[in-house]
Amino acid sequence: MPLNCAALPESLLEAELFGIEEGVATGVQRRLGKIELAEGGALFLDEVGDLTPALQAKLLRVVQEREFERLGGRERIPVDLHLITATNRDLEAMVEAGEFREDLYYRLRVVVIEIAPLRERRTDIPLLVRHFLEFYGERFGRPGLQLSRDALAALMSSPFPGNVRELENALQAAIALAPTDVITEADLRLQTGDSAGPATDVTLSLEEIERLHIERVLQSVNGNRTAAARVLGIDRSTLYRKMQQFAPDDAIRDIPKNI
Repeated sequence: MPLNCAALPESLLEAELFGIEEGVATGVQRRLGKIELAEGGALFLDEVGDLTPALQAKLLRVVQEREFERLGGRERIPVDLHLITATNRDLEAMVEAGEFREDLYYRLRVVVIEIAPLRERRTDIPLLVRHFLEFYGERFGRPGLQLSRDALAALMSSPFPGNVRELENALQAAIALAPTDVITEADLRLQTGDSAGPATDVTLSLEEIERLHIERVLQSVNGNRTAAARVLGIDRSTLYRKMQQFAPDDAIRDIPKNI
């Protein structure tokens, strides 16, 4: 049972994770959360480093006590599941900075699998490209798209500081915007070599890389936030929240705010 912790605001994420009791608010019906639905199986929390301190405390209780309460409820519900978490953030650094609970960190850090960056496993790129072309081609109503040799060569030589998600987003944008059935290097809008500028600077933080990528996607869709959110694989409110985190003088704020 998967859940992306970065895809929802805290209030919605809490209800999605723990479930909610009927009558908490007008018109709200009782709904089971991912924890309860994963009973007897496995719960996968992606981007666990994005959990707020309050949700970290509640997740710690699930891990330690193997029980939880639905939002608005008082009943303690036992749960038996395997918990799998993933993050692209440095949790040890977050613990030292007081941004992530140390007790939760060590509870989660039982079996650790370090995934090598995409630039160190380039033979995976053609397999991932084939998968994304088929998946998003069907999703966007453009099945049968192909990649030119130049485009594949560009992907194979890209440093991909954003790893698989950067590759996925680049292909999503190309599939959505390519004018023909053959995706060219220009359709990918990759920035490599000397033209890459700061986007390939390995000293950039993940937040700066994310900002630059969101800026490029918004520019590619002429500032249309709904289209940009679709290309990025997030909802429009999440995109707006991320944009609000950027400094006021960032170029991203100057992009037209088309609906």
